[in-house]
Amino acid sequence: MSFPNAFMNKSCYLVLLLLSIGLFLRLPPFLFTDSGPLKSLAAIHPEPGYRIIGFDENLYEQYVLNLDAIGLGAYPDLAEHYVVEQTRSSDTVLPPTRVLYICSGYLWHRATSMEARASLKVISSLFSMGLLIVSTVFGIRAGGRRIGTTVCGLMAFAPTQVHMSQHALIDGVFAFWAVTCLWLLWENLQRPNDWRLLFALGSGLALMVLTKENAFFAYVALCAVIAVCFWQQYGQITRMLLATMFIGPLVGVVILVNLCGSLGTTIQIYQLLVTKASVFPYAIKTGDGPWYRYLIDLLIVSPIVLILALGALFLVRRSDKIPIYLITFVAASYVLMANVRYGMNLRYANMWDMPLRFLSGFCLTNVSDRFGTTSRWLFPTLVALLCLFEWNQYLVFFVQHNLYELVTAALLRAIRVLK
Repeated sequence: MSFPNAFMNKSCYLVLLLLSIGLFLRLPPFLFTDSGPLKSLAAIHPEPGYRIIGFDENLYEQYVLNLDAIGLGAYPDLAEHYVVEQTRSSDTVLPPTRVLYICSGYLWHRATSMEARASLKVISSLFSMGLLIVSTVFGIRAGGRRIGTTVCGLMAFAPTQVHMSQHALIDGVFAFWAVTCLWLLWENLQRPNDWRLLFALGSGLALMVLTKENAFFAYVALCAVIAVCFWQQYGQITRMLLATMFIGPLVGVVILVNLCGSLGTTIQIYQLLVTKASVFPYAIKTGDGPWYRYLIDLLIVSPIVLILALGALFLVRRSDKIPIYLITFVAASYVLMANVRYGMNLRYANMWDMPLRFLSGFCLTNVSDRFGTTSRWLFPTLVALLCLFEWNQYLVFFVQHNLYELVTAALLRAIRVLK
């Protein structure tokens, strides 16, 4: 079903309602304080239990304050200072190569005179909202009305999605670009050689590179999707598309190198990041674990979604193009991300939330359709119950138990498996 036709029926109102709720839940928490403009709505917008500034948040705030002091034109000085300080120090600091997030926070800070930390929270909130909208559009375009509405609802209440929107963290911003590129690649495969879609995909890839070094994992997964397409035939691969997949990230790298001052400085930054992270206690504490850690953490936070998504693997046929497309992306990126030493954290899995919820909707659709006419009320009932369960998970982990870093032990304590 095409996107316009899906919105010509009653489901339009349901999607708009779910989007409105999801966008509201992603508003920054400081808007609901006693001095905030939305303080009258504070009772229906649960405040995150963790109120202390986090380790990563403090570093991003310092970058914004440094830019405020030296100006955006002196960004290469920021990179050089990072290399000098990291060479001397035994600790590790997040690199200034995360240009998009740092600069977005700085520009918002300058434009609104808002505090640096609050500006970063606004950026996280806005990109989380954007991810909800992109996921909904992708779901309806690729999966039709029922699955698209399911994706919208489950993403609106997804625990880690809402969590990312409430703190000055980059992972939700990166997830936005990863999922946007995943959607735009699908659109390009369906409508080959459309220069507007090619330009959008290339721009998205460049901006993803400028967001975080995790872009490597997402990019390799997108390339795996194209490789599988030769066998699966879920779209048409053209020379222009392949050129865009090469030029887009290359443009991002060129911009990044120029902002860092030189290629040598850029390489040094990444070398220092990898070297220091492998011995840094905080990275070991929050990023250590076996290859199946992501599965365990997902099973703790969103157990029903993960089980349904895994169940979809047994229902997929070769004619089900979009589920195979999403499974390829998740599987390829999982293989890479699960093999990074001291680099595993459920925050990094934010880009899998949309694919997993699409596959959950696919599974629920297939199962409920076997009940005949009963599925008319069974399917929406199951989806509604699942949305409520997901929201309760957010309240348990991030409001009642004040979680910030998504470490397995802390997650297990929240559900009283560990004391």
